[in-house]
Amino acid sequence: MTKIVHRYLLKEIAVPFAFGLTLFTSVLLIARLIKLIELVVNRGVPLLNIMRIFSYIMPAFLEVTIPMAMLLAILVAFGRLSADSEMVAFRSSGLSLYQLVPPVAIVAAIATAATAWVSIEARPWGNRSLKSALYELARTRASAGIKPQVFNDDFPGLVIYAEAIDSTTDRLSHVLISDERDSSEHNTIFARDGTMISDPRTRTVTLRLRNGFIHTIDVGKGAEYQTHFQSYDVNLDLRVAFAEAREHHDPKEMNLRQLARAIAAKQQTGEPVGAEKVEFHRKFSLPFACIVFAITAMPLGVQPVRSARSRGFTVSLVMIFVYYVLLSSGQALAEQNMAPAVIGLWLPNAVFGTVGVYLFGRAARDHALLQLERLESALAALRDRIVAGIGGAAAPS
Repeated sequence: MTKIVHRYLLKEIAVPFAFGLTLFTSVLLIARLIKLIELVVNRGVPLLNIMRIFSYIMPAFLEVTIPMAMLLAILVAFGRLSADSEMVAFRSSGLSLYQLVPPVAIVAAIATAATAWVSIEARPWGNRSLKSALYELARTRASAGIKPQVFNDDFPGLVIYAEAIDSTTDRLSHVLISDERDSSEHNTIFARDGTMISDPRTRTVTLRLRNGFIHTIDVGKGAEYQTHFQSYDVNLDLRVAFAEAREHHDPKEMNLRQLARAIAAKQQTGEPVGAEKVEFHRKFSLPFACIVFAITAMPLGVQPVRSARSRGFTVSLVMIFVYYVLLSSGQALAEQNMAPAVIGLWLPNAVFGTVGVYLFGRAARDHALLQLERLESALAALRDRIVAGIGGAAAPS
């Protein structure tokens, strides 16, 4: 019978887990999806490139939505069992709360392993791939990162403004550029139109302007003059920015081995390792949250309620909010060297783990007392029947 109950519980948890994973991931992706759709519709970026970028950002969201979905699934599953009095049937059959742990432990183990893989391998890979994909996007679709009627300062030393942009031809209309790349002179360029031209071989983008003039201020001589042109090229060299991005390894782009090496190397040179340690502990604390959530969700789920789904969803949102507020606060303190990384990143697990163990122990005791009361009631009823039977047999006919 126990195996049947375990399989039944696994099925009850699986459905809300899939629903919760889809819901939470979709909610977190909405803002990114709007920006990606804008690139397709307004900038003419190929849909295949957008799908690649989408796959790169997905691991960062799954790292947090898997524990969230597992928490919701356990709360909803046990809440429904309690609301439909199936928990009463389990108790009457002699099943304690401890005997219902194995299926929950299986789900928690799978969620922990999945979150650990995403955190240790998938998210660093996604962050690295996203950086490379954005570079390729800037190189092949140069105007994709420039918005019309906005002062764009993505290129060092340059501020570019365009009244309108034709994304299909990379053509800009009524262009204004402030060029301060040369400290000895400041150039302000006005042009009727311009075209973005990318060169994959040299990794450069050229903004070819037509029909305009350059207003130059010579800082050293204090002179000002204007130069009219029919065609003028402004070179936007992406190689420097890309080289800096390659040389600067963000801890969020490192897997566990790379982080360990980076921490050891910086400790030898006396450099601060706060960001690396925060990322190192994060790769373990978030997967461990699955175990903590499972311990806490079981006793909360078995509480008798009328509407299991709405209560489970509400409780899960509150727990998730509190957990990630604690996590974000601890992470911020650790990054600013105001608290050790091990405390900042593990404090939420310690708090929820303590509360979960307490609630689980109390729920298990309540179940044991309830079973004892039911046993005593059954024995009393049996005793009354026996007494009644003996009295009936002794009565004269």
